[in-house]
Amino acid sequence: MARILLTLAMFLLTAACGRSDAPQDTGSLPGAKKDTAPQPTADGDITLTGAGATFPYPLYTKWIAEFQKANSKVKINYQSIGSGGGIRQITERTVDFGASDAPMNEEQLGKAAGILHLPTCLGAVVLTYNLEGVPSGLKLTPEAAAHIFLGKIKKWNDPALQKENPDMKLPDKEIATIHRSDGSGTTKIFVDYLSAVSPEWKSGPGAGTSVNWPGGLGAKGNDGVSALITSTPASIGYIELAYAMQNKLTFASLKNKSGKFITPSLESTTAAGAGAAAKMPDDLRISLVDAEGEDAYPIAGFTYLLVYQEQKDLAKGKVLGNFVKWAMQDGQKFTNDLHYAPLPAAVVEKVNKKLAALVGPDGKPLLAP
Repeated sequence: MARILLTLAMFLLTAACGRSDAPQDTGSLPGAKKDTAPQPTADGDITLTGAGATFPYPLYTKWIAEFQKANSKVKINYQSIGSGGGIRQITERTVDFGASDAPMNEEQLGKAAGILHLPTCLGAVVLTYNLEGVPSGLKLTPEAAAHIFLGKIKKWNDPALQKENPDMKLPDKEIATIHRSDGSGTTKIFVDYLSAVSPEWKSGPGAGTSVNWPGGLGAKGNDGVSALITSTPASIGYIELAYAMQNKLTFASLKNKSGKFITPSLESTTAAGAGAAAKMPDDLRISLVDAEGEDAYPIAGFTYLLVYQEQKDLAKGKVLGNFVKWAMQDGQKFTNDLHYAPLPAAVVEKVNKKLAALVGPDGKPLLAP
């Protein structure tokens, strides 16, 4: 009798609490059907790690926070270590995704077969300066910009600078140039521009995520360059537009290919990318520097997430795919407030087609159509 009562009690307890091995609802992910949501790992969470460009760090931080609000079992950690570090870590598969402002070159892709380049937004690289009494709007020609960083224009009151800025009293002070000390996609965009407008630069320091600078001071990350410019009188350096605006730095207007001096802004950055969709190759790697267009700012570019088309971890792959899909849809609305230009609709469509090609270890598509 006692055994019967004990068995009955255990049955009632199980019915009240539910089966311990029943599948748990993890919640649906943005852009995905509920039945495609990944199951949690053993500890209840799915954690993604990423690393790379400092250029989009403020935007990615916002995206991650918003995405996690709707997906409580998802944790995304992103380290802004520079594009070079992002490329290295995704190549070594020590992160789930990399980030770079510079597309990987053929040599790099040869070491990381199967990498997809997914543009996330547009940004501008601006020449910021710390010059007492000189507000934003200093006009620089392409030649002057190259000669400053080549060390051929040494003083702020050089005739080449004063000619384009007759209403500004430029001081008789030595110019201190500041550049990135780490491998950087921001550097790649900037020196791609210098190479495009200056044969002397192209045949000298050249292009790349890291170059042999003719002189100047180095700092790590956009934040490091921003801080060094702020603390160094009579200095000039290159950083992403968002950092310049967030830190209230002064920045120059540049003469574009059409001969107009253009102030860096979301509108002039968008103008640089306006014709990009039609010209983009299938792998979506493209340079926007020295772009055509009367209102185009000449130092602009896409920033990319780097992900493997074949994801080795099914659950992580689904989360990663849905995160990027969410960024293409809901995430774009956060770009303007953080001083990034949103992707053109045609580019979003191209990214979504790449996402549809993501597959798991079984070769099946990760995202629901």
